Amino acid sequence: MLQTFRSLLTSVSVLTASLLVLATSPVVADDNIVLQRTTLLEKAVELPSNPVNTKVIRVSFPPAFKTPLHTHEGPGPRYIISGTLKVVDASGEKTYGSGQVFWETGEQMTIENVGHGAAEIVIFELDPIK
Repeated sequence: MLQTFRSLLTSVSVLTASLLVLATSPVVADDNIVLQRTTLLEKAVELPSNPVNTKVIRVSFPPAFKTPLHTHEGPGPRYIISGTLKVVDASGEKTYGSGQVFWETGEQMTIENVGHGAAEIVIFELDPIK
């Protein structure tokens, strides 16, 4: 019985050591693969407070849905995952599609899904800490 326990313990030790070696071994990418990096938005920002509370929010808009006039607690970039959204704020009216980014100031605005199906957006919000 003691011999079986020692054998099991040795097997577990070898397995653990193997996993550690695998976990710490470097991962080498194929030399032909190149990482593509594209800046979608760059903006110098004066934060509403120091520090800020950051939020990342995913919002789904059903077809033809339009928000009422509203504000957010803080400014930040907005990334359109899918669909087509019309944004109306003090600067005017602009339409954004999948893969595009816009900067929301935190001022009053509406967003309307003007595409043919559902739309999704990711909101990165920079809120003052209360």
